[in-house]
Amino acid sequence: MVVFWTSKAMQCARLFVVLVIGSPLFSSAAIAQSCGLSLVLAIDVSSSVDEEEYRLQMHGMAGALSDAEVVQAIGLVGGIQLLAFEWSGRYDQTDIFPWRFVAFEEDVITVANEIRNHPRVRSDMPTALGYALGYASRRLDEAPLLCGRKVVDVSGDGITNEGFEPYHAYAAFPLQDVQVNGLVIRGAEPDPVEYYEDEVKQGPGSFIEIASGFSDYQRAMKRKLLREILGGALSEVHTGHGGSISILR
Repeated sequence: MVVFWTSKAMQCARLFVVLVIGSPLFSSAAIAQSCGLSLVLAIDVSSSVDEEEYRLQMHGMAGALSDAEVVQAIGLVGGIQLLAFEWSGRYDQTDIFPWRFVAFEEDVITVANEIRNHPRVRSDMPTALGYALGYASRRLDEAPLLCGRKVVDVSGDGITNEGFEPYHAYAAFPLQDVQVNGLVIRGAEPDPVEYYEDEVKQGPGSFIEIASGFSDYQRAMKRKLLREILGGALSEVHTGHGGSISILR
């Protein structure tokens, strides 16, 4: 069972976050302790993704983020720092929304709606995964809060066919302390699952999640987000008052 905070409790918690994090006496070290995760959502919009698949992907991402268990997980860890961008060709990365600190259901609903309603910028570009990872690295460097963990959540349905490969990005950008996880939409040739397993995922505890198609995107993304927010080693987190969030490993 998922246990939600009461409205009054949420208001008190929000006031605490505003007063404490907004205080000039709040040190960077304290901010790092309060912010456990910086999470970048990198969404493939290359030409292999048609308009219906794009709709399923964006609605699936929004639905996974706003799922009750994911909202509860974000609240349980005290909030996360979040950014989302779409990517395709070498120079085609566009932020869907900039860095946000989200901790409460209304925050999550806001960013989920921005993803759901985001107009696609390009639909005719190739797949430059190495450049997408480089862009993610730069955006992590610009994050306003110093968080305990840094994770890049990259989703796609194919392999790199333009620009440098992911291993070049890992050599050229400061991603050594960043966990890179993949959500692979199965179906293309050559096999993107093997490619993401061998070339994309990076860092201790990194993993890939597989969607059987774009219609399966929301289920796979929900599972992936729970692992990233709560930590992949956890199988169940107790929320108090007899509630718990179960994570399939």
